[in-house]
Amino acid sequence: MPSFHNQTRAASSLMRRLKRSLINPTALPRPRCFTTTEGHRPTLVHKRSLDILHDPWFNKGTAFSMTERDRLDLRGLLPPNVMSSEQQIERFIVDLKRLEVQARDGPSDPNALAKWRILNRLHDRNETMYYKVLIANIEEYAPIVYTPTVGLVCQNYSGLFRRPRGMYFSAEDRGEMMSMVYNWPADQVDMIVVTDGSRILGLGDLGVQGIGIAIGKLDLYVAAAGINPQRVLPVMIDVGTNNEKLIKDPLYLGLQQHRLDGDEYIAVIDEFMEAVFTRWPNVIVQFEDFQSKWAFKLLQRYRNTHRMFNDDVQGTAGVAIAGLLGAVRAQGRPMIDFPKQKIVVAGAGSAGIGVVNAARKTMARMLGNNETAFDSAKSQFWVVDANGLITDERENIDPDALPFARRINEAGRQGLREGAGLAEVVRQVQPDVLLGLSAVGGLFSKEVLEALKGSTSTKPAIFAMSNPTKNAECTPEEAFKIVGDNIIFASGSPFRDVDLGNGRIGHCNQGNNMYLFPGIGLGTLLSGSRIISDGMLQAAAERLAAYMTEEEVLKGMIFPPISKIRDITKEVAAAVIQEAVEEDLAEGYRDIDARELQKICQDQEEVLEYVQNNMWSPEYPTLVYKKD
Repeated sequence: MPSFHNQTRAASSLMRRLKRSLINPTALPRPRCFTTTEGHRPTLVHKRSLDILHDPWFNKGTAFSMTERDRLDLRGLLPPNVMSSEQQIERFIVDLKRLEVQARDGPSDPNALAKWRILNRLHDRNETMYYKVLIANIEEYAPIVYTPTVGLVCQNYSGLFRRPRGMYFSAEDRGEMMSMVYNWPADQVDMIVVTDGSRILGLGDLGVQGIGIAIGKLDLYVAAAGINPQRVLPVMIDVGTNNEKLIKDPLYLGLQQHRLDGDEYIAVIDEFMEAVFTRWPNVIVQFEDFQSKWAFKLLQRYRNTHRMFNDDVQGTAGVAIAGLLGAVRAQGRPMIDFPKQKIVVAGAGSAGIGVVNAARKTMARMLGNNETAFDSAKSQFWVVDANGLITDERENIDPDALPFARRINEAGRQGLREGAGLAEVVRQVQPDVLLGLSAVGGLFSKEVLEALKGSTSTKPAIFAMSNPTKNAECTPEEAFKIVGDNIIFASGSPFRDVDLGNGRIGHCNQGNNMYLFPGIGLGTLLSGSRIISDGMLQAAAERLAAYMTEEEVLKGMIFPPISKIRDITKEVAAAVIQEAVEEDLAEGYRDIDARELQKICQDQEEVLEYVQNNMWSPEYPTLVYKKD
């Protein structure tokens, strides 16, 4: 059991963070500037002429100045009119709208995929311009480069593949990975997103085609967190696939064999981790879309020794916690009332159990952070999987779900039995929150939603968090129509708000992981923390929960608009840094050592300025040629 000193410190730390997250930054004095802003220095290049135009990192297209055209032997290779980046964006958007339909390959190639193709071509030509367009139109294009369209991209990636991005480590590369990492041209890599393609969104095993999810996530790291795009690396670990269709497909680009398992599988991941951390000791590795079987095991294997986290387990959990805390505020209660919430959870995979574990820890921290609080908190959850309510009567229960199995005698007193259906559980428990992480589209049927009308909460919350859109447990229209206007609704995929009539709006909050993972990565990088602790993840979730104003949450708006993503990420990163300093994990970043970072963290505005000044922005640098 933790000591009294540690319990008190954790509780007071929680209260300090809650207060700090509600500070009005405009009321604080302007701080001094600590570092130069990323990317605002002249860049030396060792190329000229067409080689420059064919390099997406240095290419500016029609934005090259006449001086640069002379200096880099570009005069005559471009139309004479020098355009500003704003003019280039306008020209691209006009062209995109015109080409959207033309870019389709037929009835199976929907509009969203056509947009992805066009954006991908821009990425191939001009990387700075690509990120300018993405940031300027993040609300429209985040669903294209990330969920839900990225799922469609992954399903079709073998056919869409044109130009390689990232690295591929396969089961055939065992013994070679340490030398392979030196094939990547960047001397410094800050962020890696890695997948083995075994559980892409709710689409199952897509094998090597899962690289699309790593590419999409890193686009958001650049757009939302300002991680320098020259210092990110998407990675696919191909250990085979159990998707028989891909194994038999002659055009499939990956290993056409069944997945490695057991010690052989672990050995491949171990070798990869050793290789990347040997070359880039300060890199952060985000694990993405690993099947539940391995997600928890790999997280526990590496989290205490490496700078890594699993977004499906910890990122999804953090966003859900922020939403759950927001729902408490939306019900007109203080966040500290969270441990009183009754929560029915549909789904016991890596995401579902990850959320329940995180919610339990949050409740325990609020109750004093001792063993009694931790034990008490688990009684607030009823977990339902494909076989119904999980109780201690269940045979062969998943070890990860075991702590949340209801005692059968206790369930019996509530009128429930082992394997009780979701609608029955909702009817008997009368929960404050119905949380869906099942990847089963339409699971919140009319019967289930009707049952929720009996909730003891004045404003019950429905979280249909599964991705992509077709896997959402219900739509906002169904929720508002069946349960009533006075609900809080959140989903994992984007939906439109619902017109309730008489000028009233039913807000559809998208509980998107992109609210948190960019800030977690950036905050870890800028703090220099050697690990990503539970406290750092908790601080990120609490800061997101407190981002919305009281007026907004009382209207049912518990997540901010995606258009504010860079500001949200800045706030989340600042909270992560402050918690890393508080836990004595921070070692500093670049010329800011741990002691200086501690001073910065004493002032909310100074730490925000520190984060802002280390975020890359897509501005064309002045290019200066230097002969090799």
